Amino acid sequence: MREQLLDATSILADAGVPTPDVDARLLAAHVLGVSPMAVTFAEVDETFEERFNGVVKRRAQREPLQHITGTAPFGPLDLAVGPGVFIPRPETEVLADWAARTLAGMPAPTVVDMGTGSGALAIYVASHIPEARVYAVELSTTAREYAARNATSNGVRITLVDASMTDPQLLRDLDGAVDLVVANPPYVPETPDLEPEVYRDPPEAVFSGADGMDAIRGLVPVAQRLLRPGGWLGVEHDDVTSTSTCSVIEACGGFGPPTVLRDLAGRNRFVCASKL
Repeated sequence: MREQLLDATSILADAGVPTPDVDARLLAAHVLGVSPMAVTFAEVDETFEERFNGVVKRRAQREPLQHITGTAPFGPLDLAVGPGVFIPRPETEVLADWAARTLAGMPAPTVVDMGTGSGALAIYVASHIPEARVYAVELSTTAREYAARNATSNGVRITLVDASMTDPQLLRDLDGAVDLVVANPPYVPETPDLEPEVYRDPPEAVFSGADGMDAIRGLVPVAQRLLRPGGWLGVEHDDVTSTSTCSVIEACGGFGPPTVLRDLAGRNRFVCASKL
C-alpha cells in the first residue's frame, strides 16, 4: 500500500496537482471505503489496484477530487457534489460560522442564502440553528437538486427558491423581515489563468464580469430590501476586492460601517454589515 501511495503521489505531482500526497490518500480511502487514517493498514482485494489506478488517472487529468469521490466536506457536513454544481471551499466555512454565531439566541430567525449551490451555507445554518427558517436561492436546476438531496441527507429543512440572487423582485413577501442574508456569489474576474479544476465548476457560479463584482453589485440592494433593521448581510468576495465590496455596500445606503473578515489563510475574504 505504501508503494502504491508513493507511486500515485508521484503521478499526481507530475500532473501539477497541488496536494498530491493528500489526494492520493483520499482517493485510496474512497476506493477502499475507509477513513484516510486507516488506508495504510487496510485490507485490499484483487480489484483494488485497477480501481485505484483508475481514479488516480482521473485526478491526474485534473478532474476535481470531489467529483471523483462524489462528496465535499463542509465543516461537520458531507455534501454531495458533481458536474453542474459549485464545489464548496473550506474558506467559506468562516462565513458559515459567522452566520451561526450571529444568529445564536435569536428566536426562529429568518435567513436567506443567495446562490446556495450545493446548499452549503443554508444547510450549515439550518443544522446549527434548527428553529431557523432558511430560504436557499438558486437559479440552476442541477444545483437545486443537489441542495435538496444534501438537505435531506443532513437531516435539515430548507426552502429552495428558483430565482436569481440579483432579481429585484426576489422574495418580496419577506421585505424587511429577514434577520440575516448570506451569499457566496460568483466573484472571480473573468480570466483564463486559474487552476484547471476551477473550470470544472459551472462558470456562472465562478465568474462575475471583468472585475468579478457584477453579482455583488446586484445582490447588495436586494439584501438591503429584505433585511429588517438590525439584520445582517455577510458576503464572500475575491481576495483582491474587499475594498470594492465595502464600497458597494456603502454606496447602497442603509447599512452601518462594513466589517471585514479574513479567511483561513488570513486574507480579506468577507464583508459583513448591519442594516440601519
